[in-house]
This record gives sequence, structure tokens and C-alpha cells, in this order.
Amino acid sequence: MSCSLFEFCRLQEFKTVRDFLFRNQKTEPVEEKRQTEDNELSWDTSDWESAWDSGDNKEEESSSDAKVEEDAGGQGEPWLQDCVVSLSPCSDLLVVAREHKAAFLSAKWRTDNSGREEMTLAVSWTGTLSTEEGECVSSTICIPLASQKRSSTGRPDWTCVVVGFTSGYVRFYTESGVLLLAQLLHEDPVLRLKCRTYEIPRHPGVSEQHEELSILYPAALVTIDGFSLFQSLRACRNQVARATAAGSDAIQPPPLAYKKWGLQEMDNIVDHSSVGIMTLCVFDQMKNASILGGFNASVKGSPPAMSQYVTVGSGPYTGFYYAVEGSSQPLLSHVAMAVASKLTSALFSAASGWLGWNKNKNEEEAPQKQKPKVEPATPLNIRFGLPDSRRHGESICLSPCNTLAGVTDDFGRVTLLDLARGIAIRMWKGYRDAQLGWLQVPEERSDRDLSPSASLPRRHALFLIIYAPRRGILEVWAMQQGPRVGAFTVGKHCRLLYAGYRLMGVNSVTSQGWQLHTQQACLLDPITGALRTVNIPFHLALSDKKSERAKDMHLVKKLTTLLRSRDTELDILENEARSILLDIKHPAVKKQALESLLSNKNTPVSCLTNITRALNDTLKQQDPEEVDAALLQLCSSQLKLLQLYTDIQQLHSAADVEPSAENDSLEGIEEELSRVAPTLQRYAQFTPRPSVSFAQDSLDSPLPAQAFLSQMECTEDEEVKVMRGSETEWNQLGNFLFWRCLCGKSPLHKVCYTLQQAGISPQQLLALLLSVWLHREKEVLQKPEESVRNLHRLLVALSNMKGAVDESWDPQSISPWWQQVRTTCVQSHNAAAALLAALVAHRAAKASITSRADRKLQTEWEAVSLELEQWVVCVHQLEDVLVLQTLLLVPPPPGAAGGATVQCSIKTLLEGGTGGIADSVSKWVFRQDISPERLKEILQMRENKETDDNVEQREEAERTEEEETQKDTDRTAELLLAVCQRFPHSLSPDLLFAHCCWEYVVQWNKDPEEGRYLCWAVEHLKLVSSPHIQQGVSTMMWSTFIVKRFSAAAFLMEKVGKAPKDRLCRRDVGMGDKAMTSFLGCCVQLLNILMEVTGVLADSAVEEVSAPELSIEEAWCGAEGPASIAELALEQRGVHYPLVQHHCLLASLLHAAMTFNVKVKPFGLFDSKGKNAFFRDLATIQLMPSGDMDPGLISVRQEFLLRVLTGWVQAIDDPASSTSLPSIGPKADWWPSLCLELGSLLQVNPDILRRHLVCELYNQGLDLRAEEVMLEVEDKDVLGSQLLVLTGQRLSYTLLHSQDQTQAAMELLARLPPTLCTWLKAMDPRELRCPLVPLPQTSRLVGRLIEILPENHAQYSLALHLLEAVEVLITED
Repeated sequence: MSCSLFEFCRLQEFKTVRDFLFRNQKTEPVEEKRQTEDNELSWDTSDWESAWDSGDNKEEESSSDAKVEEDAGGQGEPWLQDCVVSLSPCSDLLVVAREHKAAFLSAKWRTDNSGREEMTLAVSWTGTLSTEEGECVSSTICIPLASQKRSSTGRPDWTCVVVGFTSGYVRFYTESGVLLLAQLLHEDPVLRLKCRTYEIPRHPGVSEQHEELSILYPAALVTIDGFSLFQSLRACRNQVARATAAGSDAIQPPPLAYKKWGLQEMDNIVDHSSVGIMTLCVFDQMKNASILGGFNASVKGSPPAMSQYVTVGSGPYTGFYYAVEGSSQPLLSHVAMAVASKLTSALFSAASGWLGWNKNKNEEEAPQKQKPKVEPATPLNIRFGLPDSRRHGESICLSPCNTLAGVTDDFGRVTLLDLARGIAIRMWKGYRDAQLGWLQVPEERSDRDLSPSASLPRRHALFLIIYAPRRGILEVWAMQQGPRVGAFTVGKHCRLLYAGYRLMGVNSVTSQGWQLHTQQACLLDPITGALRTVNIPFHLALSDKKSERAKDMHLVKKLTTLLRSRDTELDILENEARSILLDIKHPAVKKQALESLLSNKNTPVSCLTNITRALNDTLKQQDPEEVDAALLQLCSSQLKLLQLYTDIQQLHSAADVEPSAENDSLEGIEEELSRVAPTLQRYAQFTPRPSVSFAQDSLDSPLPAQAFLSQMECTEDEEVKVMRGSETEWNQLGNFLFWRCLCGKSPLHKVCYTLQQAGISPQQLLALLLSVWLHREKEVLQKPEESVRNLHRLLVALSNMKGAVDESWDPQSISPWWQQVRTTCVQSHNAAAALLAALVAHRAAKASITSRADRKLQTEWEAVSLELEQWVVCVHQLEDVLVLQTLLLVPPPPGAAGGATVQCSIKTLLEGGTGGIADSVSKWVFRQDISPERLKEILQMRENKETDDNVEQREEAERTEEEETQKDTDRTAELLLAVCQRFPHSLSPDLLFAHCCWEYVVQWNKDPEEGRYLCWAVEHLKLVSSPHIQQGVSTMMWSTFIVKRFSAAAFLMEKVGKAPKDRLCRRDVGMGDKAMTSFLGCCVQLLNILMEVTGVLADSAVEEVSAPELSIEEAWCGAEGPASIAELALEQRGVHYPLVQHHCLLASLLHAAMTFNVKVKPFGLFDSKGKNAFFRDLATIQLMPSGDMDPGLISVRQEFLLRVLTGWVQAIDDPASSTSLPSIGPKADWWPSLCLELGSLLQVNPDILRRHLVCELYNQGLDLRAEEVMLEVEDKDVLGSQLLVLTGQRLSYTLLHSQDQTQAAMELLARLPPTLCTWLKAMDPRELRCPLVPLPQTSRLVGRLIEILPENHAQYSLALHLLEAVEVLITED
């Protein structure tokens, strides 16, 4: 009920706007450089000067003292003050411009964290607006244009952005920055753009104002008729849309009607206001005639209509101009002759100088060089002004009623002008650089609806808003001589945005029934990006004498201040608050004050009760017809609730605890507890999770009365209804009511009786009891037996309340009361507490059913009911969930991926579908970082455990002193086995491996750099025993996650022609080069699995091996939700084996190229059929390559495979190492066999590959490996010739090129046959990668040579000579 600042919108990406506008330039605070010019007026101002002389010095002093320290700091820099800012009155478009650039921000709706819809302004367009060289934006305005549709309710059709430039151009744009219209109206900078739109007249005598756009230049004023502008803009927008659709640029703009006035006799003009058409009354008309025309002046019968313009600047400080509408109606008969010549040319004229739209720069240069013709201005003399030679006006702001205006000046003053009389009526000082706005507030309808003058128009109050940036304060003043009614501390760098107009294109007909959604004044804070508007109640404009409401509001403020004071004594607080409350007259305000009092956290309960009782008694003593029924109802209901709060508090603080009665109905609960005790203990070990919480949210803190009242509501039939608020508030209320009863510290039957007498329904009490029981699970598990006993007593007490269990309930049907308990347990994530509650409720329900059966049948038969069957299922499900939740709570090992602990309940597992349980465990496996081999071991232990129960006992006997980590691992395995025993079908090995495979591939897809995830996914897939599931999961993995990245990798390698660098891999495939190598290896494995499984299924089709049947536990048959991975896998279609093999071939080639960095264009190794078949759906049958290939293609394939073999040999370069090669990476021992396999698929002769491999191994000095491969070579003659050259190179190096040549070697060289010597000298040992090989190895190689070369071979004798030379060297060494 007082002034308030309301944030209705927030700006997004405002920092982006600043960075865009101030790019390449550091933002600095603007220094104020104001220079006063001593311009002498041409008129006599001596009387003014003398009157104001004494005040000038004071003003100068105050202006120097009023300099507030400038805000220093990064974000506080006043960058927004350097910009031109304009906000649409509908608040759906904001324009921020600086120099030649601008940013448009448009309205968008979004949902905040609390789920509430809120409006934001986000950047919709940024760009450069200026087209002329050197021109900058000087002024901008956003004009919303009304919709012409009949269904419109007041929202704008679109918004036009009008921008004025220093070159004199005025350009019109759409919200998306499309230029509609450009016009050069005057060749001076545009100073200010202002708009006036249609307002519904509030009184019968007020004349309607025409819509117009006014443009101020340093010495001219142009006004454009609103109707003409509206039609032109609509036509331009339609033409631009049509031209864009047609692809042409030729647009003919429609004519625009405007007037142009040359403002005379004022030295400097900086701002203006177009007041509109005014008509003089007869007295003012006669007065003007007498002053200007003398005694004999004649007066016309009808006063002329004039347009009034007010300007501010200097010489004079404020100027008033009047333009007579139409030349046929002169102002006065004597003046008509003098001004006729000036007025006749001020007629509507068609604008010239149109420019085109959407043209490029070259097309625009030609018309820009030749500026369009500018119409001359019609001179308009000043009528009068406010002369003040040293004061310079800075801005003027016209009030909505067009009768007042606020003017700011360089002396830090704000002056209020009466425009009708042309005088200053009020002045404020100390507001340097002030920004002004107006707010017109209508009277609330409810206040005057019952008055006899209700048929009169609504009253409006006018308020002036002043923002003083130097002080960072926003003030609201009542007009005309009213007090300051509001002040807010805001930032020093805000902007007050006041439009002063509404929608253009509205008239008296179309506006009927419209609700114009416009904000009058808004404050923009650039630091927080908040847009706030001021809310002012109408009654603040009324004086205390006229309004009881104002006096009441004063009392409310006094009460608020009293409640805020911390050091007031309680008796003083109570007395003063009571007197204030009783003094308030208006019922609505009294209700507001009472609500304020009851919501105050510092007021004690006794004080609240006494004050409310006093008010209640006072209301009851008054005449019932005069008392407000709603207020009386509020008092009585709050009094009842306060009494209930006090009673409960006293019961909890009392020391009398009821003796626990011996209850037979709890027999057997100890057996249940002992059965689940081990699981509860393990669960309790993992439950305490450290978390941050606020002290006031803690359940141990007492519940204040205010929180109790806020959640309770009295209904009309004297019952109390609990209002469900947030989860924390609900738990705090339940804790206040029942926790001490559960601990056995309060008389629970008395508490239940008190709550029943208050009228709270048993169902709500049950919900509160279960809420606190589940929420305080940790405390419950510390003393489970005692807590369970107290819960049972409470549950029985609530069940016996009236309205809990229906008297007509048939035990063969389901009871809504016990169903509520089951539903709460089913939805709870606190598994242990839910299980205990279910056990207790099961016992209570059984006892209730038995007692009912005894009353009805009086037999010894045990009653069987549907209710008890439901409980049996629920308890079984909760035990399953408890075991599963215990497993999920196991903390991940250090260094594992981690992640949030999955909270499960019966509801979430049922909603998770048939695979929900396996999905939860697979996520846990990922979080625990359990390898596929370890998981396989654990599941095998399960199978062994089923066959031999004594294994675990023997292991425990043997395990005496082991490390803690081993214990943790074994404990984890035990928990997993326990879960698998509870869910034998849902966690069958195949199902679990399938879900683990899917979980790992999903995690890999989130982070492709982690190649290990994909490798483990493939390993999990290998462990699936069912070929049907294996094939389906492989197909889904390939199509969902793999093929897109695989094709990207293939196309990238085709593009660069080699193994791509890390940067290119990240750009195109989304992972680094090392991760991509690993990824391609996994692709090969995946496709191999798919090929193998497809082959198995093809063979089994003959034997008719059926797909596995997936089943689920009986207790969990009600699962509804997504299908499990295994079910989806079984639904997949079979694949086309040749197409899978084709892709596997490509994957192997890509993997080899990446591993050994071989240059290759992978698609160049295939013909057109092969290329077309790639990346097709594997289930489709494609046209595959067949028959003999082109020899040229085969040679390219052969060259690639030879390079791969060379790369592998170079990778294992370690002749001395006798260790076996690794199974993965470039040194893996399977690369040669893979190349031979690829060779057979690519129609490359495998013998060529083997010979090349032998030569490369000898070249590398790996003679032993070479001898193994040599055994498989078929064409020994060619191999012998190749190895002979290699032997010659080795011997040539030893005899001719070695650094330490011995004398024996030289002598041997001299003894050699000339042909052999010449042949050795021709050898180039530089081709050898490992020339320094021990001589015995070379001797062994020559021996092999002689074995494989036939005696009739041309080089057989050369081989014998070589053998002889090597043996001589060996003997001499």
C-alpha cells in the first residue's frame, strides 16, 4: 500500500551489448564538461537579473558541493550514459546505440528455477546503422504500431525503431534491423525525437490530440502527422516483405506529410516538447488582443486553434512557440497581415529525397554523393519565454495530461512549468544531471463505487519521478505542490526511461474495450540488467484531511517500524501494537496490519494471542452489520490456531509421558526386525552423507508460530486445513507435531486428541507423521525397536480417529487409509524408514482386519483379505529396494568417474520399466569403475555360490589379515551378489552385461576423449552369451552412436589423404587423434562381434535356436515404462553379413592408417560399388563389389598393406627383446595376420606380403622373427634374390663402410673374387635400418639363402662366395 519498485523484466546478455558497442575502445566514465556562455539576450532582462542575483552565487556553490564522488570500479563504469537508449512503451523492445552501432533487445519468456514464467529482453539484432561517412546516432525512439485486426486487445502489431543521425537523416527500421524508410528533412544534426499518440479524453470538454512525430534540429522543428506516418510505415513494411519474397529491391515509398518550422529568436535549443493543439478561452483571447493590437483591436468570435511547442536551452532558458492551425485562421485580426506571409508556406508538403532499401554499398554510393533537395523551413517567432542568462536548460519532460512539464538545467535544478500560463510554479535543487519521468495513477474503483458520484469519470493522480544519478536515488513527488511520497536507493549508473506516449494508430473507435499494456516509466540498471517500474497507490496523492486511508497507512508504517525494532520491551510492544491496530479504521488496512503482525518472526506467541484476542473482542462488541465479516473471520481463525500452537507446545514441554501399554498386536515384529537387521546395519553405514544446510531449515530448531500459522488455514465449517508448502516447511511442521512422540518424550494420545479436537483431518496428520518418520531416517535407525513401537502406537491412535478408516469398509476391498501409507512408502527414497513403516502398518492393518472379522463372524478362522495381500507385496518390494539402495550407496573408489548417487524407490523402479533395475546397477558399475573381467568374476561367484554354499564360509575362515582395500572389494562383491539374489531375472548376467555395455557407450558419447569407456562397452558386449541380444545391442550401438563419428573420420581421412592432426580430428569427429585411433580399433572389434554373431545365428537358423525369453520377478510384474535394452535388442532386424564385412574392412584400413600414420585416401581403395555401399543401414541388402578388381586398384591396395607391414616392423624395433608383444597398440602381434587377412579380402597376393614382411624383418635385424615367417613363403626363388641383396648390403657395411675396419677385413677384401668385390662395392648399406648385425646372424641368413636357392639359380655361386667370406670373417674375429 506504499510506493514500491517492481522488477518486471531482466536483460540477458547485457555484457555482450557493451562489448559490441565498445569494441576496440576502453569504456571510461564520462567527464562532465559544461561551459556556460555569457550570451547577452536581445531583450531587457535587468529586472530578472536583479531578482535572481542573490541566488546565483548560492546555486554555483551548491553545484560545486553537489558533486558526489564518482563510482570507481570495473563493473560500475557508467558506460550506458555514453549510449542512446530507447525503450518501447510496451517494454518489448529496447534499443541501445552508440556512434554508428546499435543493438536491439526483444522480449522473450522463460521459466525460472521456481517454475514461474518471467519476461526477459535478449539480443535479437546487432549491427551498424549509419550509411553516410562520419555520421553517428544522435537520438532514437521505439514506436509500437497498433494492430488493425478486430480481434486485437491492445498489443502492438509490430514496433518501428526511428533513429536520428548527426547527418540530419531520420531512418525507420523494423525490430529485426530492416531499413524501411530514410529521409533527409534538414541538413543539421538531429537533436531529439519525440512522439505523441492518441489518448482517450477524460473529460467532455477536452479536445482530441492528433498523433505526430516531432524531430528537433538546432534551429528547426519538423512534425510528421501520425496518421500519415502510420500508413506509410505499414505500406513500407508490406512492400519490403513482398520485395524480399520476390527477390527484388525496387520499392516505391508512399508520400509522407510533414510541417517544418524555423524556430526564431532563441540562441540555443537542446530539447523540446510538442504540447498539442490548444484553444484559448475568450478572456485570454481578449487579453492577447489588447496587449498586441492595442485599444482598437477587434476580436474574432471563434478563437483559433494553435499548436504549442515548448523549447529549452539558452537565451531564453525556456521558449514558448504557437503555430496557428491552417492559414485561413489568423491568430488576431491585426496580427494576421504581419504573419500571413510566414504562415502560408507552412502547409503539408510531400517529402523528397527517398533512398532505396537493402542495397549493397556500391549501389548506395551514387545517390549518397548527390544529397536530396531539402525543403526550406517556415519561420516561427517565439511568443514569450523565461529569460535567465546564466541558466541553460538541458531537457524537458511533458506530463501525460499536457498541462505541466519538468525542465532540468545545468545548475542542478528541476523546474516545474505550468504550460497553460507559461510560468514556473515549483523548483527543486540539488539534482544535477537529473532524469525525469511522469506517472499518472487512476483511482481504485472499489473506493468510490458506492459513492453517489460513481458515474463520474475516475480521478487521476499525477506524480513526478526524479532520478538523481549523482546520489543514486529515485524520488517520487506528488503534483503540483505535494510532498515527496517515495524514495528508493538505486545505482548511480541507471537510466530512467520515460516514453510519454503509447501505441500509434489508435483512435476513439478502435480503442474501445482495449487494455493498453504499457509501462509509463522504467528504471534500467545496467549492472544487474533489471528493468523496474514504480508502483504508486492513488491515495498517496490525497492529504490526511481528505483520506482516512492515508492516516491508516501511516499507522501501518508505524506498526512496521515498531515490529522491526529489536530492543523494544515486550509489554511496550504489545500495548503499542494493540493501540495501533485498534486505531486503524479501514477494514482492508486493518486486515493488512494484522497479517503483518502475525507474520513477524520476532513477536512471541503470547503477545500475538493477546493482541488478536483484543481485536476480536472489539469487533464482536460492534454492530454486526458494520463489522467486516472477512476481518472477523480472520481474527477468530488466527486466535484458534494460536491456541492450538500453544497447546501442542505445552504438551511437548510437559514431563508427563504416558506408560507404554502392552500391545499384543506388535507380536512378531521383533522377528521381522531381526530378519532385516543385517541389511539395515549395512544401509546405515553408507547413509550418513555430508551435506550443507541452513540452521533455520534444520529440523532440530523450534518451529516459530509464524511458520505454523502460514501452513494452517481455518475453513468455514470450523475445521483446520494444513496448507502444503515447500518440502522443508512440511517436514518442519510434522517434526513439531510428532517427533517428540516418536522419541517417546511426549504423551502421544493427548497430542492426537488435541489435533483431533482442532478439526485437522486424520489423512493430513498421517501424511505429516509419515513425512517426519521418513525424513528423520538416520535418527530412527539408531534406536529402531523403540521408534517402531512409538510409530505403531501413533498409527493406531490416528487410525481410531473419526474419518480415518471408513466404518463401512469391507476387508475384501482396499482401504484408502492404508493405501495412503502404502503410496507414501512406495514413493519414498528413504528405503529403510519406508520398510519399517510398512512393517508397522502391515501389523496394524492386520490387527484392524482381525478385530473387524471377530466382531462380524466370531470365528477362529484367520481373515484373508486383498488388503493384506497388498501389504505382503509392498513389504517384499521394500526389502528388495533396501538391498538395492544399500548397493547404490557404496561410495566410488578414489579416482573413479563418480557422479551423483542414484536414489531409488518402488515408484522409480516400476516407472523405469522392465530394465529399470538393471539400468540402476549398470550406472553403479560405471560409477564404481568395475572392469568387465571383475564383473564377470563376481557373477561367476554367484553361480558357484548357488552350487556350493560352503565356499564363502571357507573363504572367511582363511581370510584373517588382509588389506582394507581387499575388504572393501569383497564387501562390494557381497552386496552385488545379494542384489542379484533378490532379482534373479531382472539381473540375469546377459541383461546386466547388455545394460553395462549401453551405459558405457552412453558415457563415452558424452566424453569421446575417454576411449576406455568404448573399449569396456565392447568388452561387456563380448560377455553377453545370447547371440540374439548380442546382435541387437551391436546393431543399436552402431546405428545410434558409432556410425556418425565413423563416417566423419572416414571422410576426414579421405579429405586430408593421411592420418589427420589432432585439431582436425577434434573439429570434424569431436575427439583427439589418439582417441580417434582407439575409437577406430573399437569399431573393428564391434563389427567383428557383429560378423561372428551373424554367422552363429545363420548356422543356428538351421538348428532353430529360439531367442531367449526375458522374465521378471513376480513382485515387480507391475513395471510400466521403457523397455529394457535386451527387449529392444531382440526387436532389432538381422543384418546383411557382406555389408558388415565391408564396413569392417574399411574400419580395419582406417585403424591401420591412423596407427602407423600411413598416407592413404581410404575410399580410393574401393570401386564405385564399394563406395556407394558405405554407411548404409546394415540390415539392407546393397550391391557389393564382386569379380576381379582393376589391377591398378589392386596395386594401390598392395602398396598400402606393404606400408602398414613396414610400419609394424619399425614399431617393434627391438632386436634384443625376447619378450612377447602386447595385445593392443602398434606393437600388437596380430597386425601381420590382419594384413594377410585384409590382403585376401582385397585380392592382393598374400605371398607378396609375406616376402615383404620377411625382408623388412631382416632389414630391421629381427632375424628370428623373419625365419618364422619365411617358412610360410611359397615363391622361395624371388625371396632368395631379395635376401641375397640384403645380405650383400650387410657384408658391404662390415667390409667397406664400418668405422673400425680391421686389417683382416682389408686382407679378406683383397682375396675375394673380383666379381664379388665389385658386387659388394655396388651395394648401398644405407638402405638398411639396422646395418650392424652380429656376423653369426648373417652367416645363418646366408645358410638359409643356399637352402632356398636352387643350384641352377643364376646367383647361386654368388651366395657360395658370400658364405665363404662370412665364415672367414667369423674365424678371424
